[in-house]
Amino acid sequence: MKKIDKPIEGEYPPYAIMYIRLLPDDGLVLQHLETHFKIVYSLINSLSEKTQLSRYDINKWTLKELLVHMMDDERIYNYRALCFARNDKTILPGFEQDDYVVNSNANERTIENILEEYESVRRSTITLFKNMSDETLLRTGTANNNKVSVRALVYHIAGHELHHLKIIREKYLKQPGNN
Repeated sequence: MKKIDKPIEGEYPPYAIMYIRLLPDDGLVLQHLETHFKIVYSLINSLSEKTQLSRYDINKWTLKELLVHMMDDERIYNYRALCFARNDKTILPGFEQDDYVVNSNANERTIENILEEYESVRRSTITLFKNMSDETLLRTGTANNNKVSVRALVYHIAGHELHHLKIIREKYLKQPGNN
């Protein structure tokens, strides 16, 4: 699979380091996206409906909402990457993740439906980035008032997923009665 070097400081906003640092410096971010998808898919698919609808604390998202949030984030970052890869100089807006989750209707969906969409989004992400040249991956643009490179966006996607995988394991799976 295509290698994509890890972005360096200055290619991403300061907050993004929390996601980017979760990935090894091996250039295999696309392989990691594939592997992590399989882990999340298996983990979530093995849980009961009760657990999928649980919240580890008041005002926290359910697992279904969390999965849809991860897809929303991935789609938005893919769109940003596409724009910048094509040298579109439009300054792109940010987004309010909590508003997206409230309007997602995730809890009314089946887990099978959510996981089918998640798989489709992930395939699209990998396909988008594996066909980009090294030059394209270094292109930059502005989103949410931050300069960011195309390759930093794919690392954000992968690190964001790892961030939430850790939350799933630590917060949702350790609840009494969850299986």
